[in-house]
Amino acid sequence: MKKPVFGLAVAASLAVMSASAADLPSRKGPPPVYIPPPPVLTWTGMYVGLNLGGGWLDQYSYGHWLAPLSNASNAGGVVGGAQFGYNYQFTPLFVAGLETDFQGSSVGAADQPFGATRSVGWFGTVRGRAGVSLLNSQLLLYGTGGFAYGDLRLNYGWLGSQRRTGTGWTAGGGLEYAFLPNWSAKVEYLYANIGADYDRVFTGPFVIETQQRAHLNTVRAGVNYRFNWMFAPGPAAAAY
Repeated sequence: MKKPVFGLAVAASLAVMSASAADLPSRKGPPPVYIPPPPVLTWTGMYVGLNLGGGWLDQYSYGHWLAPLSNASNAGGVVGGAQFGYNYQFTPLFVAGLETDFQGSSVGAADQPFGATRSVGWFGTVRGRAGVSLLNSQLLLYGTGGFAYGDLRLNYGWLGSQRRTGTGWTAGGGLEYAFLPNWSAKVEYLYANIGADYDRVFTGPFVIETQQRAHLNTVRAGVNYRFNWMFAPGPAAAAY
């Protein structure tokens, strides 16, 4: 008789202890907090920006003369304007895009000994861009090239002046660095070869050829703003 009573007492004690333990606060810690991965920088997206720099014409920019103008000087001046474009980052390394820009210009100088002046009042380009993304994608090293156009002016003094919108091609390259989530700065060199047809000018026994070309070099610095697509989410992480 004692054994069944004792067994019942032990069972009751264990049940009470189990119930008390269930009422105690759990020592199990909270689930780990999910920390999203850091954003990955990407060059994909549209952008707008401004630029400022300098330019010069090659010595024989307007060199297609039947009456050659010797001692032509390199013509320098200021250039500045705006650009608009779109980039797409195909891989972590390769970036390509399209950009158009429009520039005001004070580039111009005189040819000697005849005193004719030549200048570029404004110019613009439509170019493709392709490059590689370095330093955790913050640095873009690129080449660029495409279509160029511009306002070409010739002034012959007392013989009059002519002004034409010329067309041609351009090529160059540069560096662009993303220094803030939506902002980047760039330095760029462009060479443009722009030509136009002019009316013939007769100077006694000499005739100035009608087709002229401007060989324009520019070096400029600029800043771009990107529309909220500078950073993309990082790789997916396992859910807890």
